[in-house]
Amino acid sequence: MITITFHRTKAGEYKGFTCAGHAGFDAYGKDIVCASVSVLVINTINSLDEITGAQMSVESDESSGLIACKFEEPLEETSKVLIDSLVLGLSQIEKQYGRKYCKLEFRETNPFTG
Repeated sequence: MITITFHRTKAGEYKGFTCAGHAGFDAYGKDIVCASVSVLVINTINSLDEITGAQMSVESDESSGLIACKFEEPLEETSKVLIDSLVLGLSQIEKQYGRKYCKLEFRETNPFTG
């Protein structure tokens, strides 16, 4: 299962997100759930970098299916829209294929400790 966790402050400000695991919907190279999640996540990170210039740090590990993105400063409105769009796309995958393969979580994060 892929678990995507969005970290937000109590006020709802995005601090980052992690995407971890493999969907297991089908064999490697044929897993449309994994491919769909990967495309949405990677495109959002690239868009945040290229279009909005958001300051962030990104870690990835293909073998474990990890992509972690931490925002170094508060997001501007355009960046927030990109993250909201990511949440929308991922929630549609979760709804269509089920939480057995893709699960979204939202966690409150203290802005001073990350």
